[in-house]
Amino acid sequence: MAISTRDGLKDYCLRRLGHPVVEINIDDDQLEDRIADAIEMWQEYHFDGVERIWLKAQVKASTLELQEDVAPQFVPGANIVGGSSGATAEVHNSDGLTTLVLKAVNGTFTDNETITQAGSGATATTTVSGSFYLGNWDTEYFDISENVTSVIRILSIGPANVGASPRNIFDVVYQFRLTDMYNLMSSDLIYYSQVKTHLEMLDMLMVGQRGIRFNRKMNRLFVECNWPDTFSPDDWVVAECYRLLDPEEWTEVYNDLFLKRYATSLIKRQWGENMKKFGGIQLPGGVTLNGQVIYDEAIQEITTIEQEMQARYELPIDFMIG
Repeated sequence: MAISTRDGLKDYCLRRLGHPVVEINIDDDQLEDRIADAIEMWQEYHFDGVERIWLKAQVKASTLELQEDVAPQFVPGANIVGGSSGATAEVHNSDGLTTLVLKAVNGTFTDNETITQAGSGATATTTVSGSFYLGNWDTEYFDISENVTSVIRILSIGPANVGASPRNIFDVVYQFRLTDMYNLMSSDLIYYSQVKTHLEMLDMLMVGQRGIRFNRKMNRLFVECNWPDTFSPDDWVVAECYRLLDPEEWTEVYNDLFLKRYATSLIKRQWGENMKKFGGIQLPGGVTLNGQVIYDEAIQEITTIEQEMQARYELPIDFMIG
C-alpha cells in the first residue's frame, strides 16, 4: 500500500525493523527527528527533491501614513524630516490624501510624530499605529522563501537606457534585428538559426544578464543595479529558481523508495545508539543485548545509501565559466 503521510512513513520504518514482533527502543521525539533528517537529505540531494519554478516579486516603495489629508501638499523630490526620530527621506509622490510614497529613506519614522518638508514648509503628523513601512525599493533586496535553494537568473528588467529593452529603438540589438529582418524572411531555417545564434551572442557581449546575489541562509535576493533608476514602485521581477518539494503538499514523497530506505537506516542507527549502553547485559532466557551490532549495521547501510545517492540520484554540478 502506498504511503502518503508522515505517520505512515514512521510506521513503515518501524515495521521494517521488526515492530511489533520486536520492541524498537526509540523515543517518539527521536523517531520524528530521524524522519526529518531523512526528508532533508532527500530534498537536498535527490533530483526529485526540488522543482524548477518561476517566482515573481513586486517592488514596493516605502510609505508613511498621515493623520491629516495633506499628502498632496508635499513636493516630490524634496526631503522630509521626522521631528522626534530624526529620520529623513525623499518624497516620491503622494498616494491619495494621507499616504506619502518615499525613497532614499535614512532611519525609521515613528508613530505620532511631526514631519516637516524643507522648502515647501509642509507639515503633518504620522498615524498613532503602523505609520511607517520600509519597502524593498529602499532595502534593495527581495525576501525569498526559505524553501528556495538557488536562484539561477532573473528576466530582463529595467528602462530603455539599461540596454536590452523592447521599447528602445536605439538599442544596438534592436537595430541588428531590424537590419536582418528582410534576410530572415527570405532565407531558409539554417540561416535563421545562424542569425539567432549571432543575436544571442550580441546580447551576451553588449548587454549581458543582470547580476544577482543570493544566499540561502539569508533568504534575500539582491539585484545588482541602481534601484531608483531601474525600478519603479509596483514593478514585477521574475526569477528562475529551484525550490524544495514540500511533502505535505506532494504526499507521494513519503512513498519514495530512497526516502523509505534511508529513514529506516537512520532510525536503526538511533536504536543502536540507545541500546549500546546496555551492551553485554544478560536477559532472562539467556538473551544478551548487543546494541553495537545494530549500530554498526546501520552505519554500513547509511554509507551505502549515501554513496548510491551521489552516484544515481544527485543532480549534476553546475560549473561557472568566465
